[in-house]
Amino acid sequence: MPRNEPTEVTDGWDGERSARRRKAVRYGVPVAVAVVAAATMVPAFAGSGSPDLPKISAQDLIAKVAKSDVQQLSGTVRVTTDLGLPALPGAGGGAGGFGGAPGGGEKGGDGASASPQNKLMELASGAHTLRVAVDGPDKQRVSIVDKAAEYSLVHHGNELWAYDSGSNTAVHSTAPGSRSDKQHRAPEGLPKDLKGATPQDLAKQALEAAGDTTSVTVDGTAKVAGRDAYQLLIKPKQAGSTVGSIRVAVDAANGVPLKFTLTPKSGGAAAVDVGYTNVDFAKPAASTFDFTPPKGAKVVDGNKERATAQREHGKDAPSGKELAKDMGGLNVIGKGWTSIATIKGEGAGLPSGKDKGKGAGGDAAKFLDSIGDNVNGSFGSGRFFSTRLVNALITDNGTVYVGAVDKQTLINAANAAK
Repeated sequence: MPRNEPTEVTDGWDGERSARRRKAVRYGVPVAVAVVAAATMVPAFAGSGSPDLPKISAQDLIAKVAKSDVQQLSGTVRVTTDLGLPALPGAGGGAGGFGGAPGGGEKGGDGASASPQNKLMELASGAHTLRVAVDGPDKQRVSIVDKAAEYSLVHHGNELWAYDSGSNTAVHSTAPGSRSDKQHRAPEGLPKDLKGATPQDLAKQALEAAGDTTSVTVDGTAKVAGRDAYQLLIKPKQAGSTVGSIRVAVDAANGVPLKFTLTPKSGGAAAVDVGYTNVDFAKPAASTFDFTPPKGAKVVDGNKERATAQREHGKDAPSGKELAKDMGGLNVIGKGWTSIATIKGEGAGLPSGKDKGKGAGGDAAKFLDSIGDNVNGSFGSGRFFSTRLVNALITDNGTVYVGAVDKQTLINAANAAK
């Protein structure tokens, strides 16, 4: 059979385009699988060479992804994240170990070391290994494996267990209703903000952005986790974007995205690389989703701790009017890949060079100078902060411009808003 050649889709999806895009964002394994991402030292491509597969168009490949109804799988996922974030003074080792202090308990609550939300920050940089198992929307298990500890998140019906072996702490949360209910509500402790970390959900986000500002092609084939896959290549058409390309490896048999790679326009290593190193689409053993805290583990009631935190935070929470006023300056300008979020400032902004040598303000100014560049335009002056993907401009009056765009695009936006 002829090897698949690149086939481009840009503006020509006609009337079926919107429907296909809506379908494309509903594919894949259940949402709860997306609670984690992972990495391993095993090479990302478990096989070698490019398999010969029947030719397929970008439209048909997207449709294949949309029709995928895989509900069961197990395997290992690799995630490597290199956003080029600056190191903060006094910060720890970034994405280091998972364990809290011996005996558990970090600031922020008895179960902080086992909090799923805290793991999100640890997965935002570096490399991690994750073992996942899924059996429909009510059964998922994720284990994040570190050199010194292991963190597990087990969702079974209306129960959620989070366990951190480093601190020997377990957090248990439940949702209203009994296990005998026909439909279970997911526990509130199942974090929605960890969504978007598997190849499936990252691919979904990329496909949502595919419009007239995007070029979508099928760019050959690959072996991923020992399976034949087509490679979907997504590229912004807008020159100001910092995203160079997104490559999604789609399982040729069942349409499941197996690997997601985002490369910055500046080149170099991928900024985000998420992929299965091994995967099995058979039904996992039922015992996989059972969890009993180890002997001696500290068990925290996640429902009570969450309620306590909400009460405490409520004391200092701004009123509805204050919150509306604070967020009144938030706006999004531009479209597609060059969208920029802006927050209008009304104050003096960041400490400037004239503050150097003046106590805390001077120290702050020196630190900001070490991680940001002074910029000028018809808007005035400010500081530009950069990572490999997301950049920000903060003017001297405190207005913030941030987006996955280059420096000149941010300056142009600030000039236009003057």
